[in-house]
Amino acid sequence: MNIDRRGLMLPVLAIGLLGAAPAFAGADEDTVAKNLEAFRAAQAVGNAEVLASVCAEELSYSHSSGAVDDKASLAAGVANANYKWTSLEYKNPTIRIVGPAAIVRFNFVGEQEFTADGKKVPQNLHILMNWQKQGNDWKLLSRAATKL
Repeated sequence: MNIDRRGLMLPVLAIGLLGAAPAFAGADEDTVAKNLEAFRAAQAVGNAEVLASVCAEELSYSHSSGAVDDKASLAAGVANANYKWTSLEYKNPTIRIVGPAAIVRFNFVGEQEFTADGKKVPQNLHILMNWQKQGNDWKLLSRAATKL
């Protein structure tokens, strides 16, 4: 059996590239986590501009009520909300990078206080978000919520 240097280089190169993949995934996970926190913070204070800045133009945002927003209607809803968040946490987030996509899941726990009557309503949801790498940035592409 004859083995030449070229025959040995391909497996070595492949192993080297596979070893580098987790480093890229870790950086992407960090970026998605930062964007997720920016989204949560903007949602908590009702900052529609920051919220929109981390969303893809093609956004499909589903609420636990079944209502669906695109990027423009989500930003308008946040800007014109008839409530404020008294608390809002994204508990136990998981981020899984799959190529140019990130699958994000977490428990959404918060309390809304409505402007008209001061009524406080607790929220406890399971959230699934899909983020897409667009250029060098990660943008929220879709979101689905389920009441717990």
